[in-house]
Amino acid sequence: MTDTGERILTSALRLFARDGYEAVSVSAIAGDVGITKGALYRHYKNKRDIFDSIVGRMVRTDAERAGRFELPQERREDAPQSYERLSVRSIAEYTLSQFSFWTEDPFASDFRKMLALERYRNAEAAKLYEDCFTLGPVSYVADIFRSMISEGVLAESDPEQLALAYYSPLFLLVEASSGGKDREELLGLLKRHIDRFFRRNGGGEV
Repeated sequence: MTDTGERILTSALRLFARDGYEAVSVSAIAGDVGITKGALYRHYKNKRDIFDSIVGRMVRTDAERAGRFELPQERREDAPQSYERLSVRSIAEYTLSQFSFWTEDPFASDFRKMLALERYRNAEAAKLYEDCFTLGPVSYVADIFRSMISEGVLAESDPEQLALAYYSPLFLLVEASSGGKDREELLGLLKRHIDRFFRRNGGGEV
């Protein structure tokens, strides 16, 4: 992606997160970047193309981040072998990294804010918010725990309930960070939750 193409994406996302997708025009995006509408159209066909590019970038980034921690990048039904021999440490480190990513990375943070704002106005945004921040992650974690239970890493339990118990504090603490709470304090709470969760469910000390 060119520097101008990247600047268009980041500027558009920042405006979407602040004002909402519908309220932001192509002219406003071009003006924020400091280019003409014609120059913007050389990179993206329209505002929808910009939105789709933002979503595509986040999907790719999410998969790359999971891979970096040796965690599955696909659904369990599509690649069951990638869910074998998963490590408690990798899951814990990935979870802590996700907190930092969603609260500190400017692109990720604006993406979360945009979907949080738009989910009440747009069914597609509501589904994206669900896939990225609520039921999607719970389903992903449930598949991970289902495999770990079958391999004897975690104690026998309901994987969906375990996933809810594990993921909910991460979601809550990411949301709390938006209210100006100290991130280090929130991160400390998350670390204690992760350690306690795995000690209580058979994964041992992280």
